[in-house]
Amino acid sequence: MPLTAVTFQTDLGEIKIELFCERTPKACEVSSSDTSEDGFLRTGKGGTSIWGRKFEDEFSEHLKHNVRGVVSMANSGPNSNGSQFFFTYAKQPHLDMKYTIFGKIIDGLETLDELEKLPVNEKTFRPLTETRIKDVTIHANPFAG
Repeated sequence: MPLTAVTFQTDLGEIKIELFCERTPKACEVSSSDTSEDGFLRTGKGGTSIWGRKFEDEFSEHLKHNVRGVVSMANSGPNSNGSQFFFTYAKQPHLDMKYTIFGKIIDGLETLDELEKLPVNEKTFRPLTETRIKDVTIHANPFAG
């Protein structure tokens, strides 16, 4: 059965994400890989993808940055996806077809609210307080407990 959701247990609470595996299989595989060695999930400092190299964009005209809680791969230009991803706090249509959307938050928007409230460095936009993903649970059913 294909993977359809993951839950991230963070320092601030849980965030459950529905994954769009049929449209973005490579990005979904990165997000559900073993996070114990993944630099972004542990430190926010980047890292390589599970394939040891950058991978190509997986754009879909059906996936848009049109709501709060969209989950996309971070990149440094076309076809440069690695291991980092981000959540949107609001609609971001200017990001469409520039960043691979591979999921959306289906539970835990209150945790996203807490992340959004964190004070950030004005130059780097990184939170002043380190916040980590402590554990990841993979679900075959996105609405499973």
